[in-house]
Amino acid sequence: MGSKRWVLAAMIGAGLAAGAWAQKEQRQTLTEAQVEKIREAGIYPNIRIKLYTDFLDERAERIKGLTNQGKARGRAQRLDNELQDFSALLDELGSNLDEYGDRKADMRPALKRLNELAPKWLGILKALPGELTFDEARKEAIEADEDMVDQAKRLMTEQDTYFAEHKKAADQEREEPQ
Repeated sequence: MGSKRWVLAAMIGAGLAAGAWAQKEQRQTLTEAQVEKIREAGIYPNIRIKLYTDFLDERAERIKGLTNQGKARGRAQRLDNELQDFSALLDELGSNLDEYGDRKADMRPALKRLNELAPKWLGILKALPGELTFDEARKEAIEADEDMVDQAKRLMTEQDTYFAEHKKAADQEREEPQ
């Protein structure tokens, strides 16, 4: 009877350890302070898009900095993590753009900056020499950035056309029924 309890206790302990390990492995793409800034931006598209653009630019600069470190210890794993976080942030921004675009929010000021920076990020990602450790994350980040470049350009064109026809709706956070 005692050995069965020991086995049961060992299984429970292993399960708890696995759960703790899985929690530790979950990465947070934004710091608590950054998450708070996003929350404070609330429903204001230009502020929120600007914040995501700033966070992505910071992340791209970190990736660029790691690129210049040669074969420093731990560099490849850090690059893999940064690239995964970069892709996740691009996805979050893309979701925000979809939501704000659907409600006809005037995002042109924020889109202008995003359209300027997204190609720069793509250049940083493409200049990064491929390594087995982070090559998959690099490819995903490049694809996500290319998608963002296309989405931002398309949205800017749509917004320019829409707000040329609906001048009263310009500078609004959402389309108001008329």
